[in-house]
Amino acid sequence: MRIRTKKWAKQELENAEFYINNPEIYKNQWLKKFPKNQPLHLELGCGKGNFIANLASCHPQVNYIAVDMIEAMLGLSKRNIEEAYKMKNPENLFLIRANVERIFEVFGEKDSIERIYINFCNPWPRGKHNKRRLTHTRQLENYKKFLKKDGEIYFKTDDDELFEASQVYLQNSGFAIIAKTYDLHADPIFKENIITEHEKMFSEEGIKIKALIAKR
Repeated sequence: MRIRTKKWAKQELENAEFYINNPEIYKNQWLKKFPKNQPLHLELGCGKGNFIANLASCHPQVNYIAVDMIEAMLGLSKRNIEEAYKMKNPENLFLIRANVERIFEVFGEKDSIERIYINFCNPWPRGKHNKRRLTHTRQLENYKKFLKKDGEIYFKTDDDELFEASQVYLQNSGFAIIAKTYDLHADPIFKENIITEHEKMFSEEGIKIKALIAKR
C-alpha cells in the first residue's frame, strides 16, 4: 500500500512511550518489557493499526506487539491506538518499527510468542517475488525461531492464489491447519473477528475473505 508521507509522524512516534524504533535490543527479553507476565501475541504488518488497537484494548489479559516498517503507517497506528485506549498509555501493547523479512533479528526463542496475526499481506503474485510473502516457507521457518510449540498463526486474505499457496507453505513447514474457511463472514472460524480496513473494502467489492488458523 502506498501512503503519503506524514510530516508529523516521526515526532509523534518519538514522543509515544509505547513506540520502539530499535526493537532488536529487546530480542529474547520482550516478556520482561511488559509490566504483566501474560501471553504474548504478535501482528506482522499492522498498517494503520485499527486491528491491533481494537484487539489489544479489549484484551488486557494478553500482551501484544505490532510491527510495521513504514513511518507514516506507524504514525497512523499510534493515533488509532491512542483513540482506542482513550489517550491512555497502553500497558499491554508496543508498536515497533522493523522489517518483517528480518523479524528473526527482533525476536528469539525466549520471547515465546503464542500467536501471530497476518492480515491481508502483499500477495507478491510474480513467481520470483513469492519468497517475500509473509506466509512463504522461508518466512515460516523464521517465525519458528520464536513461535512457541503449539503456537498459532491466524491468517486472513482476499487473494485466492495466496491462500492456496499459503496452505502448502504451512504444511511444508510442519504446521497443522486446524481451521479454514473460504468465506469468513458467512462461516466465521475466529471467535472474534475484527474487520480490518482492507477486509471491509474487499467485502464491499464482493470479494470473499479467506481465513485459516495453523498450529505449529
